[in-house]
Amino acid sequence: MTLTEHRSSEQRPSDYDVLVVGGVGVDTIVRVDELRVPPGDSVFVEPLRDYVGHTGNGVALGWHALGLRTKFIDFLGEDPQGRMVLEHYDRHGLDFSHLVSPYGTPRSANLVDPQGRRFSFYDGRHPADLRLPRDFYLPFLQRAAHVHLSIIGHNQDMYEDIHRLGVTSSTDLHDWDGDNPHHRHYALNSDYVFLSAAAIPDRLHTVLRAVIDEGRARFVVATDGADGCYLLERGDDTIRHFPAVRPERPVVDSNGAGDAFVTAFLHAFFEGRALEDCVLAGSVAGAFVCGSVGTHTEFIDLPGLRAASARAAASW
Repeated sequence: MTLTEHRSSEQRPSDYDVLVVGGVGVDTIVRVDELRVPPGDSVFVEPLRDYVGHTGNGVALGWHALGLRTKFIDFLGEDPQGRMVLEHYDRHGLDFSHLVSPYGTPRSANLVDPQGRRFSFYDGRHPADLRLPRDFYLPFLQRAAHVHLSIIGHNQDMYEDIHRLGVTSSTDLHDWDGDNPHHRHYALNSDYVFLSAAAIPDRLHTVLRAVIDEGRARFVVATDGADGCYLLERGDDTIRHFPAVRPERPVVDSNGAGDAFVTAFLHAFFEGRALEDCVLAGSVAGAFVCGSVGTHTEFIDLPGLRAASARAAASW
C-alpha cells in the first residue's frame, strides 16, 4: 500500500506526501531534580534553553527526516521566537508557510526531571475563535496526499474540505480526558487517531471504543510511556497491548517522544506495513528521541529507523 492509496477513488497528483497544520512554538526547558515546586521562593537550575518545539513542529520535522515530502503551515508571531522558528526551518530545509499572528508565537515552559519525565506549561495564547483562512490552507490541502491536524483550534474547520477532497487525516489528542469537546472534534473527524493514556487510566477501553464507534477512525492508538501502547482497529473487538521497546541509549528527556511515535508509525503505515510493524516503528522512534536533551533536537532517519527496528524486533 502506498501513501496515495489512502486517497479516495478520485485520484489526483499530490505535491506533498504530508501536510502538517498548526502546532509550532518555542519551548523553554527547565531541568529540575523532581517535578514539584520545592520549599522556599527560588532554586538554582541548569541553564535554561530555548528550542523550536510543539507538536506540529515535531511531526513535520520527523516526517521530513524520514524522507517524506512535507509541508507545514501555521500562524507565527513577528517576534524573536518567530524569527527563531524561521531560521530553524531554513537550516533544516523544511517547507514552511505561515500567516502573521498578532498574538505572537506560542511558548511553553517544560520542567524535565533526571529520569526524562516532563511537565509542560503551555501558554495557549491564540484565542478560541482564531482560524486559518480557507484561501490560505486550501491550495496546500489540494496538493497533499495526507494531512495531520494538531489540536490547536485554528485548523478545526478544515475537516469539511478534508473529507470532500478525500484526503486522509490524522491527529494526536495528547492527554485527552475522553470528554473535552475540543479534542472530541478532532477524535471523531480524523482517520488515524493517537492519544496518551495518561489521563484515562481507568477509562482507556471505553474511550478507545468511543473513538471508533462514534467517529470515522480506522484505528486509534493510546501510548503509555514505558508501559507501551494500546491499539484498537475498526472491525476488531479486541484492544491489543504492545510492550515498549528497550531504549538503546540512556533516557534523558521525553519531550517529543509522542510526536516521533506518530511520524514513524504512520510512515510505516503509508508503506503498507502491518499495524504491528507500525507500532514497532513508532516505539523505536519514540525511544530514540528520549535519548536527546531538549525538544525535537534529534530525529531518527529512515536507515536508522529500519536498522533499530530490526534490532528491537529480535527481543520485542
